Amino acid sequence: MASEAPLEPADSGKVPVGDGWFVLNAAEARWRAGQFGAYTRFEGETRFPGLGINIGVLEPGQASSMYHGEDDQEDFLVLAGECLLLIEGEERRLRAWDFVHCPEWVEHVFVGAGEGPCTILAVGARDGKGVVYPVSALAQRHGAGVERETRDPQEAYAASPEDVAVAFRADWLPG
Repeated sequence: MASEAPLEPADSGKVPVGDGWFVLNAAEARWRAGQFGAYTRFEGETRFPGLGINIGVLEPGQASSMYHGEDDQEDFLVLAGECLLLIEGEERRLRAWDFVHCPEWVEHVFVGAGEGPCTILAVGARDGKGVVYPVSALAQRHGAGVERETRDPQEAYAASPEDVAVAFRADWLPG
């Protein structure tokens, strides 16, 4: 039987300690922010082994990451606001409750759009370790593209400053 992981203060919110089960409200979780928006991963030092889950918040014009494809499935649900989805060289406008399914190796990134924050729930498998950051003129126009293709995340994000702890903002989550 699994035991409950205690929640402890960390930076500006709470994180679970250990690998047991827990309940954590997103508004009380640890949040971080940087060049690629604000987010919570609901994890402490112990990472979830099979499934990554996070909530990301993008301001208009802000990319969620560098344009990339992974060797694992990822799925996304826009919870609030609007964004652009750059996917396989195409651009799609998304709004609240649009769902995006990315099978392995589908190249993608989100860019905040509209008048305010865009909140996205992201869920992805953690079976593999492969990623590619391809050169994409479309992604480069949105500040989300690499100049040279790489499979090394450190190279892709070399010019990005470290994320910092931030306080949760009520306008990030719907309701």
